[in-house]
Amino acid sequence: MPAYLFTALDIQGQVRKGTLEADSAKSARAQLRAQTLIPLSLEPLSGHAVGVDKGGALHQALRKRVLGSTGLAIWTRQLAGLVTAGLPLERALSSLAEESENASQRNLNAALRAAVNGGSGFAKALSQHPGEFADIYVAVIGAGEHSGNLGLVLERLADDLEERQSLRAKLLAAALYPAIVSVVAFCIVLFLVSYVVPQVANVFVGSKHALPFLTVLMLSISTLVRQFGWIALLVLASAGAVLWRMLQNPAFRERFDAAWLRLPVLGRLARGYNAARFAGTLAMLTSAGVPILNALQAAAETLGNRALRRDALDALVLVREGAPLASALGQKKRFPGLLAMFARLGEQTGQLPMMLERAARQLSTEVQRRAMALATLLEPLLIVAMGVVVMLIVLAVLMPIIQLNQWVK
Repeated sequence: MPAYLFTALDIQGQVRKGTLEADSAKSARAQLRAQTLIPLSLEPLSGHAVGVDKGGALHQALRKRVLGSTGLAIWTRQLAGLVTAGLPLERALSSLAEESENASQRNLNAALRAAVNGGSGFAKALSQHPGEFADIYVAVIGAGEHSGNLGLVLERLADDLEERQSLRAKLLAAALYPAIVSVVAFCIVLFLVSYVVPQVANVFVGSKHALPFLTVLMLSISTLVRQFGWIALLVLASAGAVLWRMLQNPAFRERFDAAWLRLPVLGRLARGYNAARFAGTLAMLTSAGVPILNALQAAAETLGNRALRRDALDALVLVREGAPLASALGQKKRFPGLLAMFARLGEQTGQLPMMLERAARQLSTEVQRRAMALATLLEPLLIVAMGVVVMLIVLAVLMPIIQLNQWVK
């Protein structure tokens, strides 16, 4: 049954908005009048606000999502619980719509329920909202519907989304403190060099005695910062804009990502993070009954690193030609060897999804360990570096004062 978004006036003249289901727009207006409401506007809910974007790619990019990454994980977990408990999909969506505190989420659930009531498959209903549900999400739901295990697939989807959120949050937490310390230290040093050092040093400008080397050096740096600092910022901003523009080129982006993977520490973190995401997605898709070629294609599209994505697509070609998955992944040296090893064990034991899931879990744990170790090492190093710089600035200011006292004596 179609759903409609209405705006109406009640008997007190107050504007009321909401959603309702009816066979047609005429029937929807009749329902509103039966509730002593005067309909002002009535629009089909599908494609409205939460539906297919009609404003082009730019509008789609700027439009705020109804379900963010955290919201999607929670929504999937709630729906999985209701469906696993034996509640029909239509009633589960209705329950989510009734309990939604946000109007946009309520409209989204109502639109999905209306599509399902109209005879559409759940995956097809989700595909009408590309801004909320990625292609891989829809593909997994479709596989669950086809196999008759929608509840189990929803549970695995929720697990995957929650694990991905947890990994991202831990990596962000590990990088947050060093980033804050670096920004604060830079601002403090910039203030000292550009303002404090010149103010103190001006006292000794009229002196006929030579200033200490460290003071002269700091004054020179201060002059450069004050006179050419804005030029340096402009150059950095321009370089960033040029780099961003060049990264839009697929060939350059692939070379840039390949070079990033060769970095000593950050490269290993990027390899582990992308490999964990690839293995987790592949495990989820294969366990849902998606054919291995389709699963490889979808898992490759989730990789943010273009060089690793190219390797995954090359592995797909090898598998299509008859090569085992472990052999295809083993030929791509940018993927961790652990992934190929677990894939080989999975193919030998006939438990490929479970082994891929274990590989994803182990890679994720390793990434977290390395990130926390790096953050633990960076924190004292940044503090020591900041202390050394501040000490040099203080010495540059104090040395002329000490020297002046010696001249007076």
